Amino acid sequence: MKRFISLSLVFLFTALCLFGCTNDKDTGDTTASPNTAEHSKVLFTMENGDTFTVELYPEYAPATVANFLKLTNEGFYDGLTFHRVVDNFMAQGGDPEGNGMGGSDETIPGEFSSNGFASNTLSHTRGVISMARSNDPNSASSQFFICYTDDCAFLDGNYAAFGEVIEGMETVDAFLKVERTYGSDGAVSSPLTPIVIESAKVIG
Repeated sequence: MKRFISLSLVFLFTALCLFGCTNDKDTGDTTASPNTAEHSKVLFTMENGDTFTVELYPEYAPATVANFLKLTNEGFYDGLTFHRVVDNFMAQGGDPEGNGMGGSDETIPGEFSSNGFASNTLSHTRGVISMARSNDPNSASSQFFICYTDDCAFLDGNYAAFGEVIEGMETVDAFLKVERTYGSDGAVSSPLTPIVIESAKVIG
């Protein structure tokens, strides 16, 4: 997959297609009723023992939430990393390849307005979690990112925001303290020491 790179916001907007690869896999039917996963919470425990909790909002992105819960319950995220961390932007993880090019076995429909899904009005503000994808609006699978600032709102309508960090945002902030080098996105984004998710568990 061709990845577009830049250090400006305009570039970052175009380049957000680097958030996950095109897997050439069938789109899975993971749509769920909001009542089956109403505001579930996922506890992430990092390898160093730090934790953060994400609350999921199926009223904005039901298929996205269902897919995320399915992968979490399967233990998919256990042992994976946050492979891309960008100052004043976001932390991205959930790639089994660890380089931004991998994903799970299924892709899901892009639940955002530019893809004809108008009900997702959740803005990309600090702490919001959203799905990574390639140029294909229906290519998201397992990769996700967490916004560091309210300035991420320029992504609204083009990426499927589906929840937010409700506890432990300081853990996500601490990723920024890890020494990083230039990544394939052209930014200082690639951690020199792996930022490892020890486990991700549904807790409610």
